Amino acid sequence: MSGRMRRGWRLGLPPLLRQLAGDPLGLGPAARSPRSQELRARTETADRVVQSICPYCAVGCGQKVYVKHEQVIQIEGDPDSPISRGRLCPKGAASKGLVNSPLRQTKVKYRRPHGTAWEELDLETAMDMIADRVVRTRAETWRETDEDGRPLNRTLGLAWLGGATLDTEENYLIKKLFTAAGAVSIENQARI
Repeated sequence: MSGRMRRGWRLGLPPLLRQLAGDPLGLGPAARSPRSQELRARTETADRVVQSICPYCAVGCGQKVYVKHEQVIQIEGDPDSPISRGRLCPKGAASKGLVNSPLRQTKVKYRRPHGTAWEELDLETAMDMIADRVVRTRAETWRETDEDGRPLNRTLGLAWLGGATLDTEENYLIKKLFTAAGAVSIENQARI
């Protein structure tokens, strides 16, 4: 009997008999079925693999993002990452759903003052609105000196509250930016 016929013959047997017929630990042919023999990993069909970092927390676990036809088809831990060494928490492992969810917001939603409905804005318009408001607020609330003429050089009109997904470097840059803008209230809720 040829090797191929023996494999086919063994697949027709129950798993226990397949184990007894030459796979005592059940790690090879005994663990396979005709259906599992034909299965292929989603990653085999990917056009390319992009290295990324998980967006959920400040740990910065490495991810491998598999892309096919410009769509994410799989996200796995990156074994080359010195931080996570190929492991992902449940949220990181499920981040493919974050990318491909039909509920994912891809437009900026804005509700005008006293408005009752959301409108969609393009990102450039929204960023310009934010920048204009930051500059205007700083100018309107800037205090160079206190009542006694002592220098203050600050604004109480701006504040920053960071999130847990920011890493140390991002928090450092944000602190520098808001300090340079004269803000006093700069905080981060990522106290893990």
